Amino acid sequence: MADGVPRMVFLGFGKYARADRIYAVEPITGDERGGGRRTRVWVEGIAEPLIASRTERTILHDMGHEPAGSELLDEALAFAERVAEASSEGRVDLADLGRRARKLLEASSVPPKLF
Repeated sequence: MADGVPRMVFLGFGKYARADRIYAVEPITGDERGGGRRTRVWVEGIAEPLIASRTERTILHDMGHEPAGSELLDEALAFAERVAEASSEGRVDLADLGRRARKLLEASSVPPKLF
């Protein structure tokens, strides 16, 4: 909001909320999670939380919160979630999973220090 205009945050399912009106996010866990249900988002002026199809980390990122190293962690968590969902549905594409795993490993490797 450097220019004074409130940032709009995409929550999924065609829902948006102003970043300055979001006051809480809560990850959905257990049996409630799935089918596009990732996060409860509390917005000022709305009595019940909105259900977002995006993770709390992604929503916080879009709001302007930037923890160190979050992009790689977000990708790793999304990958793990994809593997878990695919395996529970009995449809695992090993070639795709292998490609994604290699990409994450390459992104996380630290180049050797040159003295």
